[in-house]
Amino acid sequence: MLQPATTSQDAHLPQLTLARNPGMDLDMNWVRSVQANTSAIERRAATLPARRSVKKDHQAAWLLKAVTCIDLTTLSGDDTAARVRRLCAKARHPVNAQVLASLDMTGITTGAVCVYHEMVETAVAALDGSGIPVAAVSTGFPAGLSPFDLRIEEIRRSVAAGAAEIDIVISRRHVLEGNWQALYDEMREMRAACGDAHVKAILATGELGTLRNVARASLVCMMAGADFIKTSTGKESVNATLPVSLTMIRAIRDYHEATGIHVGYKPAGGISKAKDAITYLALIKEELGARWLQPDLFRFGASSLLGDIERQLEHHVTGNYSAAHRHPMG
Repeated sequence: MLQPATTSQDAHLPQLTLARNPGMDLDMNWVRSVQANTSAIERRAATLPARRSVKKDHQAAWLLKAVTCIDLTTLSGDDTAARVRRLCAKARHPVNAQVLASLDMTGITTGAVCVYHEMVETAVAALDGSGIPVAAVSTGFPAGLSPFDLRIEEIRRSVAAGAAEIDIVISRRHVLEGNWQALYDEMREMRAACGDAHVKAILATGELGTLRNVARASLVCMMAGADFIKTSTGKESVNATLPVSLTMIRAIRDYHEATGIHVGYKPAGGISKAKDAITYLALIKEELGARWLQPDLFRFGASSLLGDIERQLEHHVTGNYSAAHRHPMG
């Protein structure tokens, strides 16, 4: 059930207010029945960018919505505590205060900050009191091929360090081999290791071969209790695409219609332009409805997207585009 926000002051912050997905027994009849009409999916996806054009105040409103749904991310080998603290400061104040004032908006934050396990404690400390959750990538990210007991322990350590969300990576071989029981069991154990932390299942869709595999993997992860399903690590050669997103979103819709449970969606990797963010938001609204446009059910996994959104918002207010270096992420 939906619960009211506790105060008007924190109403703008990400509110995880819906009942979590408890999962269900693996239903192989349902899994085997799932198909994906690739040509139809690609035709539907191709129509979205061409016909979803919003301008002026409407565009600014959609872009502000997008900001609140960003998992502001740094996942680089050269991450430092100072970079993470700067990123967290940006998450607290993602848009210039003067621009927000011109739009009659206050209190905008990003949906979360996403970091490696090593930086979780730094991010938690930097976001203290903000209400912005810290998400940790885990389970041998990005390949997910470290020993299984170490992957489970990594989840537990990230939760103990203060991560409120865990982005796990599935074993792609289970999907490619059609071993749905193994995928279900793996996801189920990872979900249990997360405890109260919400779990996002990264499918690495660019490595799953077919849209049918994407649809079936989405369903199995939801059956195993995933709170979100996520396209990619951002490290694959192909990351979030509209056909993949449409496939995963419709799996979420089917699961909700069958169980009444809301599962979130996170496209990640390759979404760097404001116009692309609006296209994804339009897709979500058309396929799942307005409730999925809240940050407890929809996130962008992105690092550079916020900078382009800021530039578009500043252009809307001033009529001029600012240089990209005026909007550093960290």
